[in-house]
Amino acid sequence: MERSRSDIATFVVGVDGSEASVEALRQAQRLAVPLGATVLATAYWDDPQVYTGYVAMGIDRFEERVELILREALEKAFGPETPQNIIAQVLRGRPRDSLIDASRDADMIVVGRRGHGGFGGLLLGSVSSACVAHAHCPVLVVHSPENGERKPSRENV
Repeated sequence: MERSRSDIATFVVGVDGSEASVEALRQAQRLAVPLGATVLATAYWDDPQVYTGYVAMGIDRFEERVELILREALEKAFGPETPQNIIAQVLRGRPRDSLIDASRDADMIVVGRRGHGGFGGLLLGSVSSACVAHAHCPVLVVHSPENGERKPSRENV
């Protein structure tokens, strides 16, 4: 079964606010500009796993928090003006499953090497590992910059 394709290439970037995901935004944009591609900067949220009968305080604000994380990541990556070819999306779902599903219609998935998830010693995070193993398109896994936080890149905007 073939993917549905448009004339404009689409790169989907998983954003969780980590430095690696901010760098993934920058790298996706660097690749997208000369190709005339669209970058979908996506951040995901889902209801927390809670015990039956237990209600977590503030769960109704997850989507708002994720929107803020995405806005801050875009500003870190590009400064106050987001490039025109970038579309920011906050979607409900688990990042791992949602990115793999998005890969069916994307030309590339771009993710950070290790984001805000669990185990610091892993070479790849669980989301990036799952994308590499199961995506339906090429996957670019981006490392965090070694010299700490980088200034917004305006060279390819």
